Amino acid sequence: MSGESEGAKIDLSAVNGEACDDGGVAHGALLGAFVEAVMGDDEVARARLRGQLRVALTPGAFVDACAVVGAFNVVDRIADSTGIPLDANMVVMSGDLRGELELTRFGSSANTPRSPTG
Repeated sequence: MSGESEGAKIDLSAVNGEACDDGGVAHGALLGAFVEAVMGDDEVARARLRGQLRVALTPGAFVDACAVVGAFNVVDRIADSTGIPLDANMVVMSGDLRGELELTRFGSSANTPRSPTG
């Protein structure tokens, strides 16, 4: 939403690895590859991508990107392990987005009530 508010055309298919470019996000392909490396077990790839990000981003943006990856990883794991469902308003507001990202393919989606839109 923040990109769209600035007039950027965001392609969410990049989140699922379907887009070949940045998805409309500056350094999006590199950021996506870094997320995959952080979540994986290839230390060499993780170190290589970390180095590429350090070159591509400002120091502050690099720290922010790393913090976002870490925060989302931790928050999602806590929510999944405790079974915390989305609030009713968020279920409705995020239905289209969750559908577009095909989030029901993940087991933890069982904790999210279905909305009229998905």
